[in-house]
Amino acid sequence: MEHRSEFSKKIGEESSNYNQLESAGQLMYTLIGELYPICRSITGRGFRTSLASLKHYIPLEIHEVPSGTKVFDWTVPNEWNISDAFVKNEEGEKIIDFARSNLHVLNYSIPINRKMSLEELEPHLFSLPDQPDVIPYRTSYYKENWGFCLSHNTLAALKDGIYEVVIDSSLSPGSLTYGEYFLAGEIEDEILISTHCCHPSLCNDNLSGMAVSTFLAKELTGMKRRYSYRFLFIPGAIGSITWLARNEDKVHRIKHGLVVACVGDPGPMTYKKSRRGNAEIDIAVEHVLKHSAKNYRITEFSPYGYDERQYCSPGFDLAVGSLTRSPHGTFPEYHTSADNLGFVIAEALEDSLAKYRLVIETLECNKRYINLNPKCEPQLGKRGLYTSVGGQKQSPENELAILWTLNLSDGSHSLLDIAERASLPILTISNAVLHLERHGLLRIAE
Repeated sequence: MEHRSEFSKKIGEESSNYNQLESAGQLMYTLIGELYPICRSITGRGFRTSLASLKHYIPLEIHEVPSGTKVFDWTVPNEWNISDAFVKNEEGEKIIDFARSNLHVLNYSIPINRKMSLEELEPHLFSLPDQPDVIPYRTSYYKENWGFCLSHNTLAALKDGIYEVVIDSSLSPGSLTYGEYFLAGEIEDEILISTHCCHPSLCNDNLSGMAVSTFLAKELTGMKRRYSYRFLFIPGAIGSITWLARNEDKVHRIKHGLVVACVGDPGPMTYKKSRRGNAEIDIAVEHVLKHSAKNYRITEFSPYGYDERQYCSPGFDLAVGSLTRSPHGTFPEYHTSADNLGFVIAEALEDSLAKYRLVIETLECNKRYINLNPKCEPQLGKRGLYTSVGGQKQSPENELAILWTLNLSDGSHSLLDIAERASLPILTISNAVLHLERHGLLRIAE
C-alpha cells in the first residue's frame, strides 16, 4: 500500500511540474539572487520592489498603510528611501560606499552632507571587532540617527583627517507596505504563513523565508484545500502589529500558523513552539520532524524573536510557532555581510519547503473518524487488507496502521493522536484511512 494521501499526491505532482533541469531549491535560490541587491527596510521603495518581484510568482494583494496611523501602542513610521551614501577621505577615495553594499548604511539613516573630522565621524561608525572582515547590519527605525557600517579592519585603517560624509536619503510621510495572499478552502478556518521581508542584502535572514513562503503558496494554488490559507509578506514587528490592528475581526479564523525565517542555511530544522506549547501546530511540527530521519531541535516559546511574539501576545494568543533551520542569532553570519549568496544552499531551501509541505499535509488530513464495525476487528483478509500468511512475529507497518486506526477511530481521536500513539507517521495512518473508507469501515466523525 502506498503511504500517500490524495492531498500528498497532488502536492507532489505540483512539485514535479518544475522545470526538470532545475529543482525547487535551485529556483528558490535564483529568486534569492534576484532579490539580494535590493535595499529593503520596513518601508520604502525597496520593499515595494521586492513584493513586485514576488508578484511574478503569486498574485499578491499590496496594502499601503499611511504614516502616522495608530496601530495599538505603535504608530506607523515615516517612509524611508535612499539613493546613495558614501564616506570619502581627503584623497577623494570612497572608503565606504553604499553602491558596493547596502549594509554599509545604518538602515533608516537621516540625510547628511557634511565634512568632518575622524573624531566626529567615529561615533557614527559600526563594526564587529570579533569578526573583523564582515560588515554588520544595524538599524535605527524609531530614533532619528545616521551612521555607517563597515568591517573592523577598514575602521582600524582610518587615518586622522577630514572626511566627506554623504547620505542621500529621505524620511518623510508616506506609507508602510505589506503583501497578502489569501487562498480560500472548504472551511473558513485559516492557516497563517507569515514572513518578514524588511532586511536588505541578508540571504538566510530573510530572503530564504520569502522564497520558501512564495513557493509554498504557489504549490497550494489551484489545489483542493480543507483549510483556508493566508500568506503575509510584512516588515518585521511593525508589519505584524499593523496587520493585527487592521484585521482584528479576522483573527479568530486563524487556527494554526507558522513564521518563516532563516530556512536556507545547512543547519538542522528548529521549531519554536507557540505560546500555548501544546497546540495542534506544535504537535504536528514535532511529529513531522520526528519522522524525518534527520536531526532537529524543539525549543519552548519565548517572547523574543520574530513576528510569532506579536501573534502570540496575550491579547491574541494565536497558535503560531516558528519553523526555522538555525534560529536568529545562533550563527556567526547572522546580521552581517557573511549572510550572503554563499551561505544559503539550494538543498537546504528544498528541504525546508518539503518540511513545510508535510506540516500542511499533517494539518489537512488531521480529522476524526468513526469505526463502522467497532465490535471486534472486521475480517480484513477477505477485503485484501491483511496478509494471507499468518504467524509472523511482527505485522507490516501498513497493517499495524490499519489496526491502530480501527481501534482508535471512536470520534475522539484525531489522526495525529493515532499516529502519535502508534509511533507511526501520520501519512501512513492517513493512507490506512483511505483504504478503510473504500471498504466502508470508516466515516468522518460529525
